[in-house]
Order: sequence, then C-alpha cells, then structure tokens
Amino acid sequence: MENRKTSYAWGIILVLFGGLLLANQLIPNLRISLDWPWIVMGVGAVFILLAIFTRTGGLAIPGSIVGGIGAILYYQDLTGNWETWSFAWTLIPGFIGVGIALATLISPRENPDGWSSSITMLVISLITFILFGGSLYFGLGNLVLWPILVIGLGLFLLVKGLLKK
Repeated sequence: MENRKTSYAWGIILVLFGGLLLANQLIPNLRISLDWPWIVMGVGAVFILLAIFTRTGGLAIPGSIVGGIGAILYYQDLTGNWETWSFAWTLIPGFIGVGIALATLISPRENPDGWSSSITMLVISLITFILFGGSLYFGLGNLVLWPILVIGLGLFLLVKGLLKK
C-alpha cells in the first residue's frame, strides 16, 4: 500500500513539474526562470509534497530545511547580500521547528510532542539569529537586544509551561 502511495505522489509531482515546464515553453509572456536557488527550494517542496501525499510527516523536516536554505540563498542571490550568511545559518533550527510542526500536522500519531519541540527549535533559532548578528544588521543596538532576549526567554518559558501535560 505504501508503495502505491509513493507512486501516486511521484506521479502527481512529475505531472505538475512537467506542466510547469510545458507552460513555460508554450506561453510567450510567462518567464519562469529556474535559477539555482529555485532548484534548491524545489527539492524542499518535493520533500514536503511527498510528506503530504504519503502521510509520512517525517519527510517534512528535511523538506523544510532544504527549502528554507533555498529561500535564504534566493534572498542573497536577489540582493547580493552574501554577508548575511554569517548569521542567516542560525535560521536552520527554525526550519527544523517548522518541519516538526508540519510533521505533527501531517501525521500526529508519529510525534505527539511535536508542538513543544517545534516551539523550542523556533525560539532557539530566534535567539541565536539575534545574538549572531541579526540585531546589528537590522539596526538594533545592544540596548534593545538584551531586553528583547529577556522578553523572548520569558515568553518561551510561558509557552513551554502551557504546553506541558
């Protein structure tokens, strides 16, 4: 049965991708540029679509990571701000958190504690993003940084306490 679901999922993904490529060839004003960041994001989207179609939530986690990294690379390619990678890597735990949340939505029986894990990863990502340079890049000084971190830590502990059984 699982093999049939996987076959259906791949069939749907390939038909949609082929339709996109065909539309790009036949419609003159449609300019779909498959630059390399789009390819990275597409690989992540394939993982997420496979997770949805096969009801295998675990595939959403690598899909979120790869798709998120592709989005960072797309932003950097678009703006030329390659120096943002010095702190943008701290978003990867957040992508893991999003993947865990998607996995919990897709197959809740596989990961009953998914929501608390997801929020934990998102908070870790936010704090490290601010600490490793996001605050300086976006114009936040140290005077604003520490109160935001204290508030974030407090909110994290409140939410974590609310989610405990």
